[in-house]
Amino acid sequence: MSPRDVVLLGATGSIGTQAIDVVRANPDRFRVVGLGGGGGRIDLLAQQALELGVEVVAVAKASAAQDLLLAFYAAAKAQGYSAGEFSVPKVLAGPAAATELAAWPCDVVLNGMTGSVGLAPTLAALEAGRTLALANKESLVAGGPLLAPYMAQVVPVDSEHSALAQCLRGGRADEVRRLVLTASGGPFRGRTRDQLADVTPEQAMAHPTWDMGPVITINSATLVNKGLEVIEAHLLFGTPYDRLDVVVHPQSVVHSMVEFDDGSTLLQASPPDMRLPIGLALGWPDRLPRASYGLDWTAAATWEFEPLDTAAFPAVELCKAAGRRGGTAPAVLNAANEVCVQAFVDGRLSFPAIVDTVAEVVGHHDFRERATLADVLESETWARAHAAELITSRRQG
Repeated sequence: MSPRDVVLLGATGSIGTQAIDVVRANPDRFRVVGLGGGGGRIDLLAQQALELGVEVVAVAKASAAQDLLLAFYAAAKAQGYSAGEFSVPKVLAGPAAATELAAWPCDVVLNGMTGSVGLAPTLAALEAGRTLALANKESLVAGGPLLAPYMAQVVPVDSEHSALAQCLRGGRADEVRRLVLTASGGPFRGRTRDQLADVTPEQAMAHPTWDMGPVITINSATLVNKGLEVIEAHLLFGTPYDRLDVVVHPQSVVHSMVEFDDGSTLLQASPPDMRLPIGLALGWPDRLPRASYGLDWTAAATWEFEPLDTAAFPAVELCKAAGRRGGTAPAVLNAANEVCVQAFVDGRLSFPAIVDTVAEVVGHHDFRERATLADVLESETWARAHAAELITSRRQG
């Protein structure tokens, strides 16, 4: 069997670098033909392109194209390559580069980008008929109705949705009672709302079990990330919101559960290692031998499960409400949250005010039920501007 050709978007981020680990360990199964990066880690992107021998590289900034080629030649020289021993990839540059790359001829596109900027590449990959290994939950949240016709092509990379997809193999769709997503609780589990007033970005970045990028890590601390995952689960599996639950599981070993009508619950458990769901998504529906290191059943262990404190962490309920409204409401929520997270990182907004401000933006939004891509983008622009105005007024007040 010939290897699957893979395009990696967000190649220099956490998901992208771990996906490359999976490819390295399975050279007979996968071949990377294209890489996309945001432009902030040009040297790493060039090294990846050289190592993997890709056909094409995309960078978000047009000005970064020359820097990428210079870094590529420097990496080749440092590793002792001589002329003719390597191929120079085609370079796509500019805001539309990732979208063009997403439609590049391949078998699987892994979208590991961060933020709703991943929506256009997600749509391009699906419209081109590719299998989409989706780690960019924001594109699904923002563009849910637009992606609906293509859901059969989407394989989730998030550990929670990968777990649900695996557990759902254990029964028929009409036997499912509810889906239960687990949440670590983040670094502030157990704190009251009042105790969250003065937490710092550094504290919010100290996730107890996962090593992720800054935006996702802070979203995990507010539990906005879990709320977005609830919307994602609804869209991926067609499960109504009243049958989607969240439970806090600090050990992050049980990644999610499916409860069936007869009272049985199937869960998927593994160490908190994203290479397992990444490998499963790239190879779906087949598993990769030794994708992860597995659990040690010879050692004593305790798994805890706690109810979610919605008073201290209201984000999940806010996301459910936006998901029920549908249309452009989830896109507005996500865009406002991105602005608020950056304001928190910059010291312009308190931690509890992140979700408070997002809720206010969503409450002011005149949402559109049947949205086009232009509607989604316009709503996101409005949400970012309105969130910025509210943040300024909070500081002045």
